Amino acid sequence: MFPEKLTIDTPEQISLEYEIAGPGSRFMALFVDLLIQFLAFLVILIILAFLGPSASIRGSGAWTVALYIFLVFSVQWGYFAVFEIAWKGQTPGKRQAGIRVINESGREASVYEAVARNLLRGIDALPGVYAVGAIVMFISPQNKRIGDYVAGTIVVHDRKPEDDAIFFNTGEQEVNDSINFSAMSAKDLEVIETFLQRRLDLDYFVRQRTAQKLAEHFRQKLGVPSELNSENENLLEILARGFRKNARFR
Repeated sequence: MFPEKLTIDTPEQISLEYEIAGPGSRFMALFVDLLIQFLAFLVILIILAFLGPSASIRGSGAWTVALYIFLVFSVQWGYFAVFEIAWKGQTPGKRQAGIRVINESGREASVYEAVARNLLRGIDALPGVYAVGAIVMFISPQNKRIGDYVAGTIVVHDRKPEDDAIFFNTGEQEVNDSINFSAMSAKDLEVIETFLQRRLDLDYFVRQRTAQKLAEHFRQKLGVPSELNSENENLLEILARGFRKNARFR
């Protein structure tokens, strides 16, 4: 049976677990995206119709035909790539389904990867209704389609912890503005929150060592003031709160 989770070990020696998105959630997302594309095509046709006979597709204006082809091509091929770049691996359909495209290493999909995986969408769609993509996805251990194999990407569920579920000992008032939160990345937040979520399941000594290692790493990286002598786990909670407060993670 194919694995349902993807486990990635970070440089901080924390294992990040992602739930791999199955064909059901991916096709649900695709349905929403195709519906949006269809509505976009209708809007294009309506706009061209309102431009008058000289601007209609049947008219003599070659520029109109060229404009129509360009717009259709942009919607057909640019829709997925543009949204996945702008929305960090999500399209409206993926956001609705709660899934996201990431790199196999766990980082955000790059611009190149978003473009590459979607250029192959035409092959995945052959001979219709995404038959090739569905077949490849069903036999793939990680539910990948051809575009994912070429780009080195994978689609996972995008489930984030509840705001208060990972905070045991700190409050918003403890966030210290002297910490350089701008040096944090979304990946840093993910590492911290993964530990905070899993800490109760860890052996006590493993939990203490891991918290110490993470706290030391981020104290140095973020320039945490020496006078901020928070206990290791509390500091990690403060960092997660501060990063969220500064609206640097979506």
